[in-house]
Amino acid sequence: MLTKIYERNPSERELQRVVAALESDGVVIYPTDSRYAFGCAVRSARGIERLQRLKGAQTQPALVFADLAQVAEFCRVDNAAFRILKRNFPGPFTFVLPALSRVPDRALGKRKTIGVRIPAHGVARALVEALGCPLVTASLPEDDEIPEYTTDPELIHERYGRRVDWVVDGGPGDPMPTTLVDLSEGEAAILREGRGELK
Repeated sequence: MLTKIYERNPSERELQRVVAALESDGVVIYPTDSRYAFGCAVRSARGIERLQRLKGAQTQPALVFADLAQVAEFCRVDNAAFRILKRNFPGPFTFVLPALSRVPDRALGKRKTIGVRIPAHGVARALVEALGCPLVTASLPEDDEIPEYTTDPELIHERYGRRVDWVVDGGPGDPMPTTLVDLSEGEAAILREGRGELK
């Protein structure tokens, strides 16, 4: 199903419809400040399994948070990392941090780190706030022939609408991925250049 949720003043009714699906082991596609992404509730083992089948088992998912306080509940954040996160979030970044025990093993695989995001898109953050827990997330796969399949909600619905519970139309996305930065070893190491310029 396709629903329109505006970034400014998102509809509480529509948010709750999407949240109800997430709370019932659902997988949704939602807007971020880069590409659209698959998302499920971090507390849903079945949802994580479904997301990994959609994206591919080798994919390392990330977590999307509403704020920095929530990040600290799931990841080890030292003072240096906190300062970097505070300067750059919300924004088009994925920061790799050491995971705490609250992160499900199913989301981690054999790793001890997890990517964290606080997108500069009001709908993404509103979903996490309404759900009351982070989203396990993975960007839609690239399509070199038709890149709009990662950015245009109607085309995304055409391709994935039967495989997910909701596609949330939050406006056009951006085909450029997030900037990926590893903070797990102390020093910030840029692993992938993307939309964000590190401050």
